Amino acid sequence: MVVVGVQSATATASPERAGGGQALALSAGQKVSAIQSAQGEAPAAAAKLGLGSKEKLVVKDVVKDADGTVHTRYERTYDGLPVLGGDLVVHQKKSGAREVTKATEAEISVPTTTPSVAPQTAKKAALGVAADQKTAKTDAGQEPRKIIWAAEGKPVLAYETVVTGVQKDGTPSKLHVVTDATTGKKLFEREAIETGSGTSTYSGKVDLTTTKNGSGYELTDGSRGGHKTYDLDQGSNGTGALFTNSSDVWGGGRQTAGVDAHYGAAVTWDFYKNVLGRNGIRGDGKAAYSRVHYGDNYVNAFWDDECFCMTYGDGEGNKHPLTALDVAAHEMSHGVTAATANLVYSGESGGLNEATSDIFGTAVEFYANNPADPGDYLIGEKIDINGDGSPLRYMDKPSKDGKSKDYWSSGLGKTDVHYSSGPANHFFYLLSEGSGSKKVGDVSYDSPTYDKSKLSGIGRDKAIKIWYKALTTYFTSTTDYKAARVGTLKAAADLYGADSAEYKAVAATWTAINVK
Repeated sequence: MVVVGVQSATATASPERAGGGQALALSAGQKVSAIQSAQGEAPAAAAKLGLGSKEKLVVKDVVKDADGTVHTRYERTYDGLPVLGGDLVVHQKKSGAREVTKATEAEISVPTTTPSVAPQTAKKAALGVAADQKTAKTDAGQEPRKIIWAAEGKPVLAYETVVTGVQKDGTPSKLHVVTDATTGKKLFEREAIETGSGTSTYSGKVDLTTTKNGSGYELTDGSRGGHKTYDLDQGSNGTGALFTNSSDVWGGGRQTAGVDAHYGAAVTWDFYKNVLGRNGIRGDGKAAYSRVHYGDNYVNAFWDDECFCMTYGDGEGNKHPLTALDVAAHEMSHGVTAATANLVYSGESGGLNEATSDIFGTAVEFYANNPADPGDYLIGEKIDINGDGSPLRYMDKPSKDGKSKDYWSSGLGKTDVHYSSGPANHFFYLLSEGSGSKKVGDVSYDSPTYDKSKLSGIGRDKAIKIWYKALTTYFTSTTDYKAARVGTLKAAADLYGADSAEYKAVAATWTAINVK
C-alpha cells in the first residue's frame, strides 16, 4: 500500500554483516514462547548476576539476533515490590559470553519494606503536586502503591501515586508522583500522557484496509492486528462509535479525520514491520486503536499506553483535525519506546524519549513517500502553530525554534523534554545527512557542529536502524545522553562491525553535538 522511500548512503560505508547483529523478525507466537522460556530461566539469570535473595527478575522482552545473540530485557522486584529504575538487559552471545546493561549500578537493598509514612500522606502530597501543575478534576482514586525507587541515587522505599485529571490545554493527565515512604519527601514526578503536535493537512487519496460488516464496511484493519478507528464525537471518554460506511469509499465530513488516522496507523505499522522487522507497536502482533474528534477545540494529539490508543483533537474551532501521518507515527512511537527501553519522560531520558518519536515520525514520513506530505527533517511544519509558517522543530539546527538545544550541556536535563530532545534530533540529522548546507527534496538545510567538524553522513536508512537497535537492546529507563552514545556505538558494532565506517560515523557525530 505504500512505497519505501529511504535515501541511500552519502558516505562510503560497509554493508551490514551477513549473520550479524540484525534482529530476527519473530512472529507473535515466537515472541510469546521466547518470553515464557526466558521467564523460566529468570531465577538462574538472577543468580548469575549476583542479585540478592529478595530480588527477582520479570522478563519484559526478548530480541534475537541473526548471529545467535539474545538480548533479554528484565524488570526487577525486591521483596515482591516493583523496582522503578531497576530494569536491565542481558546480552548473551552464542558463545556464552555475556554483557549486562543496567538502568542503575546501585545495590537494590532497603532496611525495611514497612513505611513510616501513611499512604494517605503520600496521596495528599501527590494531589498537591497536581494542584501546582494546575491540572483540573484531579483524583487519586487508587491507593498509592509501595515501590522501590532506584532511578536516582540510593534506592529507597517509596510510594507511587497516580493522579488523574485534565491538563491546561485539555489533554488528559495521568501524573505519577513518587514519595519517600520514610520521610514523605517528593522524589520524582512525571506525566504519563505523552503529547505532540502534527500537521493538520490530509494525506490525499489513500488506500485503506477495511472490514465488510453485513451490507456495509467498518474501519477495522484485519491485516494489521485488527486496528480500529473510532469517532469520539467531541467526547473525552471511552471509544465512541466505530466508523462505518455503506460503501468502501470513505471521506468527507467527519469521516475525513478517520481516514487520515486509519491510514496513519497502517503506514506506521508497515514501516516498523517492513523496515525494522517489528510486528506491531508492542511486537506482539496486536494493534492499538485510534480515536478522532476528541474534546472541544483541542489542539493536540496524544498517546496513552494504558489504553494502548492514539487520540486526535480537531484543532482550533474544531476545523483542523490533527490527524496527519507524522502525528500518528510520532505518537505511536511513544508506544514502541514504552514497550522497549521505557525511557522515563523526564530529564535527559525524557528528551531521548521525545527525540525517538521525532526520529521515527520523520522516518515514517519518508517511508510513505506521499506527495501530499513529502518527507523532511522538519517537525510539525504544516500546522503553522507559530502563525508564520515555521515548523515546531528543526532537526538540522534545533535552536532555530528559539527553545530547543543544538548540543548537550550539563543543564540539559532541566529543559522541557520537547526541547532537550534537540541534541538527539540533531545527532540523527547529522548521522543521516552530514553537516553544512544540503537540499533534500524541496527543503534546504544547514547543519552546524559543536566542534566545527565536517561530517558526510551514512544515510537515513542506516541511521534509523542503529537508533532502533540501540533503543530495543541497549537503552534502559534511565538512559541519558552519555549512555545513548554508548548504546548506539554498540548497536553500530552489532550491525556493521566495530571497525566500520558506520561505527566511526556514530562516534564522530556524538562528538559533534558535544557528547564525548
